[in-house]
Amino acid sequence: MTDDIQRAARQALALLDLTSLNDDDTDASIESLCRRVKTAAGTPAAVCVYPSFVTTARRTLKALDLEGKVKVATVTNFPHGGDDIMIAARATREAVASGADEVDVVFPWRALIAGDEETCRELVACCHQACGSAILKVILETGELKDPALIRRAAELALEGGADFLKTSTGKVAVNATLEAAEILLTVIRERGPALERPIGFKAGGGVHTTEAAQAYLQLAGRIMGPGWITPDHFRFGASDLFDDLLITMGMAGTPAGGTA
Repeated sequence: MTDDIQRAARQALALLDLTSLNDDDTDASIESLCRRVKTAAGTPAAVCVYPSFVTTARRTLKALDLEGKVKVATVTNFPHGGDDIMIAARATREAVASGADEVDVVFPWRALIAGDEETCRELVACCHQACGSAILKVILETGELKDPALIRRAAELALEGGADFLKTSTGKVAVNATLEAAEILLTVIRERGPALERPIGFKAGGGVHTTEAAQAYLQLAGRIMGPGWITPDHFRFGASDLFDDLLITMGMAGTPAGGTA
C-alpha cells in the first residue's frame, strides 16, 4: 500500500457523508450507522439519512459526544426529482425543522430536459429559502441528463437558485457519479463561484466505491480548484460502501462500531 493511497483514504474519510438511504432502514440500523463514525483516523463529515431518521441520528451523535462535529444530512424530492415546487420546499422546511444540518434536494432534471428552466430555478430557490441557515446540496442526476451541455446548464440554474453544493447523483439510477460529470460541475464552480456571496461545494454521489476511485476525484478537484480548496466545507463524497474500503486501506478493517477516535 503506497503512502499516497493511504493519505487519500484519510483525506476522503474526513470528506465523507456516510449514507444509508435504504427502504428497510430502521431506527436501530441508523443508530448502528452513527456509532460507526468514530474511527482511529477521525470521523466522516456527516451522516446522510432519510428525513424520518434525522432525530434518531442527532440523538445518537449527541450520545457519542459528536453533536456539531458530525453533521446530519438528509434528502428531499428524493429520488425521483419531481417538479412540484411546493412539495419539495415543504419537505425541505420540515427536514430542517426536525434537525437536519444539510439537505440534499433532487433537481427536477426532467423539467430541464423538457426545456422548463424556470421551474428548475424556482424549485431550488424555494428549497434554499426553506433551508434557512442549513446547507443546501442540489442533486443534478447527471447520469440521467447525460448531455454535457445539459449538465452544465443544470449546474448554472442550481447556483442561480441558491445551491451551496452541486451534487452529481442520487445513487439510485444506472449511471451515478463520473469523473466527466464532476469535471463539468467543478468547472462551473470555478467560473461562477467567485461572483457569488457564498462558498460553493461539490459532492460526488453514488458510484464511488473504492479508495482509488475517491483518489481520482480528489486529484481532479485539486487540478481544477487547487488542493487547498478540498475541505469538508467544499467537497464531499456521498457513499455507503466507500467507508469500509477506506478503513481497509488504512489498515482499520477490524475497527469496531463506535471505535476510539
